[in-house]
Amino acid sequence: MRIGLLTEGGYPYVSGEAGLWCDRLVRGLEHHEFDVYALSRSEREEDGGWVPLPPQVGRVRTAPLWETVDDGIVHGRRARRRFAECYGELATALCAAAPGDPAKSSEARSSEARSSEGEPEGQSALEADRFASALYGLAELARDEGGLPTALRSETAVRALERACRAPGAHRSAREARVPDLLAVAARLERALRPLSLDWYEDDDLGSVDLCHAASGGTGALPGLLARHFCDVPLLVTEYGVRLRTHYLTEPDSSPAIRSLLAAFHGRLAAETYRRAAVITPGNTHTRRWQERCGADRAKLRTVHPGMDAAPFAEAGESPECADPQTLVWVGRVEPAKDLVSLLHAFAEVRRAEPGSRLRIVGAPFGPEGVAYLAHCKGLAAQLFPDEADGPHAVGRNPVSFEETGGPELPSRADAYASGALVVLSSVVEGFPTGLVEAMFCGRATVSTDVGAVVEAIGGTGLVVPPRNPRALAEACVALLRDPERRERLGAAARARALELFTVEQNITAFHGIYLEILSRTPVRRVVLDGAGEPLPFGVPAEAHVPGRWSDATARAAARGGPVAVRTGPGWATGGGPVRATTAVSAAEGASR
Repeated sequence: MRIGLLTEGGYPYVSGEAGLWCDRLVRGLEHHEFDVYALSRSEREEDGGWVPLPPQVGRVRTAPLWETVDDGIVHGRRARRRFAECYGELATALCAAAPGDPAKSSEARSSEARSSEGEPEGQSALEADRFASALYGLAELARDEGGLPTALRSETAVRALERACRAPGAHRSAREARVPDLLAVAARLERALRPLSLDWYEDDDLGSVDLCHAASGGTGALPGLLARHFCDVPLLVTEYGVRLRTHYLTEPDSSPAIRSLLAAFHGRLAAETYRRAAVITPGNTHTRRWQERCGADRAKLRTVHPGMDAAPFAEAGESPECADPQTLVWVGRVEPAKDLVSLLHAFAEVRRAEPGSRLRIVGAPFGPEGVAYLAHCKGLAAQLFPDEADGPHAVGRNPVSFEETGGPELPSRADAYASGALVVLSSVVEGFPTGLVEAMFCGRATVSTDVGAVVEAIGGTGLVVPPRNPRALAEACVALLRDPERRERLGAAARARALELFTVEQNITAFHGIYLEILSRTPVRRVVLDGAGEPLPFGVPAEAHVPGRWSDATARAAARGGPVAVRTGPGWATGGGPVRATTAVSAAEGASR
């Protein structure tokens, strides 16, 4: 099987998101071939280089989303007219409330969630079709003309946005857009739509793969949509975090008009991606709920938890008695979302109940904001916990320590988890809690805040408290510090759960099965040839799906004694003509399969 792996800001770049997950997937499925199509987000990311690629990666194609592209293409009058029509339709669709738009009423969102096949109903269905037609119209124009970057930044695009915002029925926030807002939106849309201008969608590129696997939604899945549109390649979409939700969280300083239009675009793109995907694999229930809200059909959803390597944590997991029974451990990336301030206030309550307890905060700051936050937390710890000495001639020390892994005392994250009897997570925002799963691999009891996929990850193997509630966090920690037998039971149950659900092996096995499931339901797109250029017998598996519906509602009614004037099969079956492959391949390609 040949897989086209689609990434944005990730694999194969060293500093990319989800790079480790993609690398483990590719290496674990060594009997498949992979072609990687990567969109980069920054020059720094590209300068960092690639991770070492396994031999099953046959080709890597990359394209930047960060640099300004001047294609130098001058479009003729007909092409300009086509662009104005398609972009105008796209803008009109964005000026209406998008699926999942917060401006909608809860009743409207519920109506969309209940709609069949993941499509919204009524007027929203019309806008969804309008968006899809405009998107594929722009893609076909880009294919015919060699690209659209200049056109997407042109005055024509800005004027089309302005007309759509001023048109009757436009969303209130869109009507308030001013010229700077329209310029900003046009620039952002140009970057998001840049995959339309790539030359990836030919029969010898993405058209030659058996399956496109998008490692994220949003712009990263757009090449998969186009491969499906141009070449009928089935699409699998995996999301461990929802890009639409990320957009809502990362645009707080933009004007309401910019936020509304960009949220509409991302919402429409997400709905179209979910509608066209053969299978959607959320990484957790939290992501799954977002996908359903954005229009994903429940029948297409398969939850596949992230796969993590349990081997580095095996020694700690098999020797829980080595932990210090009075030490609490926090491990992660230091940033405000981790809410270490609440953790420090909670530990002050813990110290009053258990004077001998210690807290080890293990992690490095992330970015300038993280550095400032770490300094603030260190100052707060010094204020809450003055250095204490065991005797008049001993040197005092603070019960809270800030450390990083890689040193002689804590060489690895496994050593950090193993140093304490209780692992604490205090986040206010969390996706899938990988650090919590690592603690479970180590057989440690946990106290966590109820955010993201925390409850789904730990099940009943740890204590969960509300976020930003230091008193509840402290009470849970004290309860486990005072009950070593309960700690041991929870730690053993946590380790068993993690080994069952969150290992690399279960992740790879799940995707292997999904690949086979998709291909077994995919129409045959090509004739497989042997070395002499002749059709290869049994080159296509017998399970290959034959397109079309053999009967419909009226046919079933006829079977029950209803009207007899019904269709008995799809058009191609009743027309008497033979079924032909839509795409031919070269003899060399056929011989390689």
